[in-house]
Amino acid sequence: MKGGWFKVYALAYLLFLYAPIIILPMFAFNDATVIAFPLSGFSTRWFDEMMQAPALRIALKNSLIIAVSAAVISTTLGIFAARATTRYRFPAKAGIMGLIMLPLVLPEIIVAVSLLVVLLGLGVNLSIFTVILGHVLICTPFTIAILSSAFQSLDQSLEEAAYDLGESGPSTFRLIILPLVMPGIISSLLISFTISLDEFIIAFFLAGTEPTLPVYIFSQFRFPSSVPVIMALGTVLVCLSILLLTIAEYFRRRGIAKSGGKDTGGFL
Repeated sequence: MKGGWFKVYALAYLLFLYAPIIILPMFAFNDATVIAFPLSGFSTRWFDEMMQAPALRIALKNSLIIAVSAAVISTTLGIFAARATTRYRFPAKAGIMGLIMLPLVLPEIIVAVSLLVVLLGLGVNLSIFTVILGHVLICTPFTIAILSSAFQSLDQSLEEAAYDLGESGPSTFRLIILPLVMPGIISSLLISFTISLDEFIIAFFLAGTEPTLPVYIFSQFRFPSSVPVIMALGTVLVCLSILLLTIAEYFRRRGIAKSGGKDTGGFL
């Protein structure tokens, strides 16, 4: 009996959680301008209008530049941090890692306002560059969490064997360690890219006159006639996010299996 109630609760919870995502493509393919039931008919014209919006293309370009840059930089920093924490001991290790991981628990609006005050105080003009700095700050803890799992699952005897065979530290890291953790690196890049592409609050405060895709979407909700186009865009973004997360999870599990580690749970 208890198991039956738990299944009902789980089903109701999942329905409540994913109902908006299910409704999104329904209105994206609906012919009517008004977002309401009943649906008037099937149409793809909102996707056509989405492709023809010049402001949308500019915002998409900005978001792609920011997302790619933030993913590469945060993953690079994550590699160094994860390697250091899993391989070496140094003073105040726990405190330093706690500070690095702090953006995971801080409200994003606090981080955004703090960055805005600091950057304006330093005389830095708001642009794509400032958004990249903010996204690197919030993406780096995620990359460290992913890559720490990849580095911890490595067999240290492989590294020691390379040293015994005459390899130097840098060459061992490049030839032995990096190929083994490459699935984790790819997973980190995809997760960071997805987080940066979808992030709104920091971009809203730090973008200046160069809006990102989420900021553009927020601005378009002021115009009722643009809402169906945003529904179409949201459908594309949801599908893209699911695809990227699925690929990232595949590479994460592949990396664990490759290194002989144990899967302790992932994104999906």
